[in-house]
Amino acid sequence: MSIPTSFRAFRIHNDSAGYRSGIDWLSLDDLNPGEVVIKTAYSSVNYKDALAGTGQGKILRQFPLVGGIDVAGHVVASTDAAFKEGDAVLVTGSGLSETRDGGYSEYARLDAKWVIPLPTGLSLREAMILGTAGFTAALGLLRMEDNRQTPAHGPLAVTGASGGVGSLALAIYRKAGYEVHAISGKPEQADFLKALGAHHVLGREALSTTKPMDSARFGGGLDNVGGPMLAALLAQTAPYGNVACCGLAASPDLHATVMPFIIRGVSLLGVASAGTARDIREEVWRRLASCWKPDNLEAVCTREVTLEQLPEVFTAMLAGHSLGRSVVHIATHA
Repeated sequence: MSIPTSFRAFRIHNDSAGYRSGIDWLSLDDLNPGEVVIKTAYSSVNYKDALAGTGQGKILRQFPLVGGIDVAGHVVASTDAAFKEGDAVLVTGSGLSETRDGGYSEYARLDAKWVIPLPTGLSLREAMILGTAGFTAALGLLRMEDNRQTPAHGPLAVTGASGGVGSLALAIYRKAGYEVHAISGKPEQADFLKALGAHHVLGREALSTTKPMDSARFGGGLDNVGGPMLAALLAQTAPYGNVACCGLAASPDLHATVMPFIIRGVSLLGVASAGTARDIREEVWRRLASCWKPDNLEAVCTREVTLEQLPEVFTAMLAGHSLGRSVVHIATHA
C-alpha cells in the first residue's frame, strides 16, 4: 500500500510562539523512526492525552510531537519480519505522545517491540474503546490475582468509577466474576454505572473515614483518585485483600498508617501501564479479548470524535465532565 506524501496529524508544539496544539500536515519523514508503519483506524482519549494536548500537565518530554497515547490500525510497511502488510495491530502507552509521536495521526510509525498483534476476539475499534484505560484496569486485576485475589475475598471497590479507567474496570471485573461496587461523586450516573456492571453505586462518603482501621467492607479494589479515598479504601479492605493504585485524580498524597498492612495483611499494588513488559502486555490483551472482555463494551463508549474535535473533548475531560470513553475515528482525509 502506498503512503501519501502528506497526511493529517494532531500535533503539539511548545516553542517561542507558546504552547499550542492542532492539525498539521506531515510527511512520514516528520515522524520518529520506527520499524512498523500503520494506517491508523482508531485512537482514544485518556486523561493523559487531555493534559498533554492542553499543556495542563507536563507529559511530553520533547517537542513537537503528535499526541495520542493509544493507536490501532493496519500495517502498511514493516522492516520487522514479525509484521507484514495488512496485519491488524495496536499500541498503548509505550512512550507514545511522551517521547515519540503518538496515535492522533492518519499514519503512525512505531517501534516494533511495542506493537501488539490485534488478538482474536477484538476489533480495532473495540481495542481502542479499551485502550490504555482498559489495559490499566485489566493490569490492576492481573496484579491483584497474581497476589491471590479471588471473588471469595468480597466485592471490589472502584473509585472514580464514571471515568474511562473506572467505567471499564466495572465492566471487566464483573465479567471476571467479581461483585463490583462503584464509588462515584456523580449520583446522576448511577444507572449508567449499574448498566456497566456495578452491583452497587456508592457516594464518595463511603470512603470518607479518617480511621487508620475500619470495618472490613471490601475485598479490595482499584483506586483512580489517590489521597484520602485511597487511605479509606485500605482501612476498609478485608484480610489479605489487594488494592491496586493507578491514578491521582484527587491527590498524589497518601496519608495512612501501616495498620491495614500489618494487622490484616492488606497489599497496596502499584499499576504503571506505560512501560509494562511485553509478555505481561500480551497476556493482558489476551484476557481482554476473551475471558475478561465485557459483554457490554460498546456501552462504555459514550462518544466517537474526529481529530478536529479533540480540543473540546480535552476541555470537557479536564473540567470533570467526561463519562465513559471517547474513541477517535481517524478517517483518511479525501
